[in-house]
Amino acid sequence: MQNPERVELVRLRLGLTKIGFAKALGVDRKTIQRVESGTHVLNSKCIETLVELSGYPMEFFEKDKFDYPDPSAVSFRSLRSLTATLRNAALAAGALAFELDDWVEGRFELPEHSLPRLNNPKPADAALALRAYWGIGERPIGNMINMLESHGVRVFSLSEETRHLDAYSFWRNDRPYVFLNTIKTPEHSRFDAAHELGHLVLHQHGGPSHRSAEHEANAFASAFLMPPADLIARLPVVRGLRDLLEGKKRWRVSAAALAYTLHKQGIISDWHYRGYCIELNKYGGASEPFGIEPENSQVWQKILTDLWRQGITISHIAQDLKIPERELSSLLFGIAATPCTAERPQPTTLQLV
Repeated sequence: MQNPERVELVRLRLGLTKIGFAKALGVDRKTIQRVESGTHVLNSKCIETLVELSGYPMEFFEKDKFDYPDPSAVSFRSLRSLTATLRNAALAAGALAFELDDWVEGRFELPEHSLPRLNNPKPADAALALRAYWGIGERPIGNMINMLESHGVRVFSLSEETRHLDAYSFWRNDRPYVFLNTIKTPEHSRFDAAHELGHLVLHQHGGPSHRSAEHEANAFASAFLMPPADLIARLPVVRGLRDLLEGKKRWRVSAAALAYTLHKQGIISDWHYRGYCIELNKYGGASEPFGIEPENSQVWQKILTDLWRQGITISHIAQDLKIPERELSSLLFGIAATPCTAERPQPTTLQLV
């Protein structure tokens, strides 16, 4: 039996409006409206066209209901420039991630989250409190993705080809999720990860609904990645752009983010800050001076390696879930390896080092 919610999910992943979807399937818009409302089903010819168009197997459209991220509880960066089509496609990716996450949960024991409940502190204070709670002091964070994963945050990648979508996060069944756009610079992505961590900690009750939420998450991210005490101790004076470019290597942030934070701390004057911004703009938004290597997922690497050792590839997972392999790969930072031959795995406990 056709599941209308899954038909709609695929439409959203394809980035199509109901009109565009109807045109692609050779039907009128009212037919699509009836299908998605559950009062009509696509005929066999339309289903064949949909399977060919989307790459999703027919069995996907016959599966049961699924969880879908609550849009009101999801934080999106760059919301003003984000179209409804892009937002819906990203949320639909979240629904696919749920199915993958549940599949993995049946085979591995992943870390429980260790995000504390804080009593409405200021963003910078919350960042320092979380550092203290996690026992990382004021030292620089080597890998933000690994840091999140080691504390039970589920981290997935997004392959949406747009710079208007940075990242998003939310809670599901007391589990924190973060999705990161992989086309950003590594420095940008690290800040996005810290920004979303800020949302999870500061706005976990009902999501980031007020206007100041984005500013709060930014302030949290700055303090979490660049603790004020460490910043002042290591870079008390900025003599020129070279100091900024050298300093960014320590905290693994963009030169622009470091300059902004130093300016907010009063280490850089208004006049010098404007000058540094002009100089940094010459590099262009798509590149970063002295850029760092992209971060990757340790948890997904361990899970997939364990599965590959037992003969389970992404293709096998895709077949089990009835989801195209490309969709799974786009959620897993493109991690791939050569499988070996073995029997199907039993439930395993995943240990993080």
